[in-house]
Amino acid sequence: MSLIAAFALTVLLTPQPKVKPTPVPPGTLEAKKLEALKVEVIAEVEKNKDMVQQMVDQIFSYGELGFQETETSRYLVGILEKNGFTVQKGVSGIPTAWFARWGSGKPVISLGTDIDGIPKSSQKPGVAYPAPLIEGAPGHCEGHNSGMAVNIVAALAVKKVMERDKIPGTIQIWPGVAEELVGTKAIYVRDGFFKDVDITLFSRVSSDMKVSWGTQTSNALVSVRYDFTGVAAHSAGAPWRGKSALDAVELMNVGWNFRREHLKYTQRSHYIIPDGGDQPNVVPSKASVWYYFREIDYEKTKDLWDIGNRVAQGAGMMTDTMFASTILGSAMDHHMSKPVAEAVNENIKRVGMPIWDENDQALARAVQKELAVKEEGLATKVADMTGPVEEKARTGAGSDDIGDIQWNTPSVTLQFPANIPNLPGHSFWNGIAMATPIAHKGSTAGAKVMATTMLDLFAKPQLVADSWKYFNEVQTKDRKYISFLSATDKPAIHLNREIDAQFREKLRPFYYDASKYKTYLEQLGIKYPTLRVPSAAATKTDSIAPANEGGAR
Repeated sequence: MSLIAAFALTVLLTPQPKVKPTPVPPGTLEAKKLEALKVEVIAEVEKNKDMVQQMVDQIFSYGELGFQETETSRYLVGILEKNGFTVQKGVSGIPTAWFARWGSGKPVISLGTDIDGIPKSSQKPGVAYPAPLIEGAPGHCEGHNSGMAVNIVAALAVKKVMERDKIPGTIQIWPGVAEELVGTKAIYVRDGFFKDVDITLFSRVSSDMKVSWGTQTSNALVSVRYDFTGVAAHSAGAPWRGKSALDAVELMNVGWNFRREHLKYTQRSHYIIPDGGDQPNVVPSKASVWYYFREIDYEKTKDLWDIGNRVAQGAGMMTDTMFASTILGSAMDHHMSKPVAEAVNENIKRVGMPIWDENDQALARAVQKELAVKEEGLATKVADMTGPVEEKARTGAGSDDIGDIQWNTPSVTLQFPANIPNLPGHSFWNGIAMATPIAHKGSTAGAKVMATTMLDLFAKPQLVADSWKYFNEVQTKDRKYISFLSATDKPAIHLNREIDAQFREKLRPFYYDASKYKTYLEQLGIKYPTLRVPSAAATKTDSIAPANEGGAR
């Protein structure tokens, strides 16, 4: 026997130490069981697709603005209470805010999405050109009518298997009230509603199905109103006795606009004048200007805010007026959890995109044609997961106060495909698809991803642990959360009251009645899709006239 053979025989005959199996955290579901549950919840969501459609259409029909989402919240709370959730209403002094819970123990999985609309964006759904339901009224042109259908239908599917199989854990559901005013999420955090939350899953309407992780393009934001006080006088009889608060507002704006030249290209700042006085023959003793200051993080946004305060002070000195400032809202820049995003992405690939029919694609292409953008229709493939955005690529963007929650608990945002690509945002164009089969199918697909991801989080304690490890050792290693809010800042619940009072009763006759009509399109008598077509006269003049006007009343 050779030496090599003898050595090999010795090794084989020598008792080998036992390899200890990798410990499985308590509460972990066996892979086959988890797979079976995923199949089940996907089927359950599909079975409840009519519920998705009804919720999407119902909230669309309310068209309520931030802090005035009365009907929307009443409707959603009713659904949750009917399905066994305990709901805490009117939280943080916000009449339309609430937090709903079901279950017990850990982990606590929190589901959030926004519910408010946009001013002056009323639009008949399914009509591929400007067609307001009520001229000048608010509407859901940001698509915030769809996310609650994603979250609630997913939660009910998961709740069903948790009850049957006695899976421990707690589901929390809440609305992003007044997101367009960045008005509530920082307050929710400050008031302790996420202290025991393990993971937050947020849903947001998109034209893609995707998820991201790490630093994103979003900006931090602080919303501030400057109120100037002067002295009234007769504008013609004794103007020298007046001290114009409006002059101070205008000088502040002039000063800020000159200062823009010397600010970094990453900043975004904008303002409106909500109060410019009462009438021309009275020197305004009161005037206000409302600013949004945005930059890529807390420190840079705080610097902008400080500059704004100094400009306001200068305007007051020039006009011999006084000013006070009030913070109306705030938002932190975004950073999303890599472990949670990876789990969401696997479920996105599993669920895939909705199957669009030719009517869906025709509406999308028609809207894109109207806007003179690429006529690519609706996406048919899921988007790739994206990672951190390099700082040099952060050249200015929008904001969402979900960032405040992301800096307090591991979180991701699921973007689900319920709208048309290449739209301008914050415009009635973004409302055209939001109560059509595009929104219904996209929200149903989103609910399937949300439900399967919830199962991953309830079934895999290691995933929750890995998410907190990333949060503590990567995301917050060199940066800790600082809120723009003080302990005494109050929610700006007065905002949008006047608009709400002007339009609520005009909109009420158009609220969706699911007991009489299968869809909101049916209730409105709208042919899907309603497109422009050349008329005989238009063919000669090259103008285009809207078609199906009788069907889109």
